[in-house]
Amino acid sequence: MSKKLVKLLKTILPIGLGLFLVWYSYAITSEEDRKQILKYIGEANPVWVSLSILIGILSHISRAVRWNYLLEPLGYRPRITNNVLIILMAYFTNLGIPRSGEVLRATALASYENVPFQKGFGTIVTERVIDLLMLFLIILIALFSQTDIIMEYLRDHGLGMGTTLAIVGLGVAGMFIFLAFMRRSSSQFAVKLKDFVRGLLDGILSIFKMEKKWPFVLHTLFIWGAYILMFWVIKYTVAETVSLSFGELLVGFVAGAFAMSTTNGGIGLYPIAVSASLGIFGVSSVGGDAFGWIMWIAQTLMIVVFGAISFLIIPLLNRNR
Repeated sequence: MSKKLVKLLKTILPIGLGLFLVWYSYAITSEEDRKQILKYIGEANPVWVSLSILIGILSHISRAVRWNYLLEPLGYRPRITNNVLIILMAYFTNLGIPRSGEVLRATALASYENVPFQKGFGTIVTERVIDLLMLFLIILIALFSQTDIIMEYLRDHGLGMGTTLAIVGLGVAGMFIFLAFMRRSSSQFAVKLKDFVRGLLDGILSIFKMEKKWPFVLHTLFIWGAYILMFWVIKYTVAETVSLSFGELLVGFVAGAFAMSTTNGGIGLYPIAVSASLGIFGVSSVGGDAFGWIMWIAQTLMIVVFGAISFLIIPLLNRNR
């Protein structure tokens, strides 16, 4: 298979999957349910939706500030305004082509702030490593906070404690066997995997070499706290989800986070994943779908509007560069 075909498939398949899931979500709901979902969406309180969007913008500003903490040890300090615009452009681009935003960020930073592409891209990789660790931490918190309900849900679906532990045990054993095999292998895939893991470790350790490590940690906590908060406030737009606890919503947040990484911006899959996770806590499919669509529409609209504006503004602000 040629490289061009692989790249084309990487672009087309996530979009195709997202569109299929939009159709699938439409097909599995009755006409009455669709009317109810649209009613929920139409009646969503704009105050809560606007607040969620505002929190999202603040998280992007915080990410722009945090980016400079990685760039300063390399001898560069871009303008925060440029960082914000570049980040918004990157998120907007990712809606069309997966992971293209990371390349755009490094390219735009080189164009407007004279930061070499390799160095800029390296800091972006480090960011992704830290964000991945934060997601794992949130997953653990969600699992521990809702262990009883999740186990009850698994039992109701034929998976008792013994079966669940056996599956987890097999998964862990399989992971260790796979890692042992990769360590001894010299295949191209194994080499790439080892380079990837090495890059993860380098990214984590770079924090301890940073001059402003504690401001970096605080911004990281703020960014992920904002992500959760922008999800949490949307619960007030749907009557069924108002009574959900923080821990219950955290499970929905994790499901949505995985959906966002599977398709372009979570198109199609995000509402399905969020609705299914909230269903564990007694939220109907109609209420869960409405919550998922309101959240997805609000955040996607924010990225499209502000991302498009950023593309127009950044060359004007940097016309002398």
